[in-house]
Amino acid sequence: MDKFDKKTPYNELPLLPPKAEIETKKVLQKTISASRFLAKLNGAMTGLPNPGLFLDTLYLQEAKASSEIENIVTTNDELFKSAAADLKTENSATKEVLRYKEALWLGMSSLKKRPLITTNLCIEIVQCIKQNRSGIRTVPGTTLSTPNGEIIYTPPSGENVIRDKLHNLEKFINEESGIDPLIKMAVIHYQFEAIHPFSDGNGRTGRILLLLYLKLQQLLDIPGIYLSGYIIKNKTDYYLKLRRVTEKNDWEGFILYMLDMIESTSKDSIKQLDSIVDLMDMTSQKIKTALPKIYSKELVEQLFRLPYTKRQFLIDAGLGNPKTVGKYLQSLENGGFLKSVLVGKEKLYLNYELMNILL
Repeated sequence: MDKFDKKTPYNELPLLPPKAEIETKKVLQKTISASRFLAKLNGAMTGLPNPGLFLDTLYLQEAKASSEIENIVTTNDELFKSAAADLKTENSATKEVLRYKEALWLGMSSLKKRPLITTNLCIEIVQCIKQNRSGIRTVPGTTLSTPNGEIIYTPPSGENVIRDKLHNLEKFINEESGIDPLIKMAVIHYQFEAIHPFSDGNGRTGRILLLLYLKLQQLLDIPGIYLSGYIIKNKTDYYLKLRRVTEKNDWEGFILYMLDMIESTSKDSIKQLDSIVDLMDMTSQKIKTALPKIYSKELVEQLFRLPYTKRQFLIDAGLGNPKTVGKYLQSLENGGFLKSVLVGKEKLYLNYELMNILL
């Protein structure tokens, strides 16, 4: 490996697949464990009566965590209120998180139409995140630095160089390589972050690609997992492992980190999902007993789609006209199932027990 200079554009970033041994004994052992728990999560999600019910909440959690890695911080309450209310939030961080969620949906929708991850899709995603028409970096001088200004990495420079690296990455993603898909996922993530193709939004775009790749490989039929929470908890190690691939060709350490992220996050997601389903079942029984005249399975599902609900959600679900669903929500609040809050001129109803699970 050529001597790496952190202050010089890394135009010699090796193409994929890596020449180093990446399927080491440790990596293969960890892959078995990570795959097992990911499969359990997939089974838990697809086994739900309504598998898509919690996706909005899960994607918002992933959006919040991924944005927090970039020091874009909002609260669960502000985020879920803004997602439910027609009122446009003034909180810039919340706006960015909601755009991330929109970009994630864009990626998932694109895969349904065309099951490929391409450079153009990456550009669409970053444009959605940043709400501009920016594309591949063309201006030289991009560096990554520590908070005190020390340069730790200078990504490849020059649009043609960057596009060549992305073309190689695109080919690696979409062609069969014989590498276990979870190991391949880790390699893809490193390479995208090392190319650093955009002026801003690389980290968030790269983390969306993780979820898209799991979907593309049919490892998660419903990508109900938010991986960024693990990176937040282990942020220093994440950046250290990335740098060790670049500086020391230590693929094993980074791949093990990513596999542990999959395993740990799958376990946490299964626990949270079980807690939500248990709460939903218990709430359903309580409403059926206390308010039998308004109870329906569809009504309970609307109360768990997001922590905050409102009359329009129930109307859109076909549960009644404005007057009828208004009475439903008032009865649920009187019964202690919901708490109302005024957001602008709109009244929202909080499923506070669901929110407690998501905190």
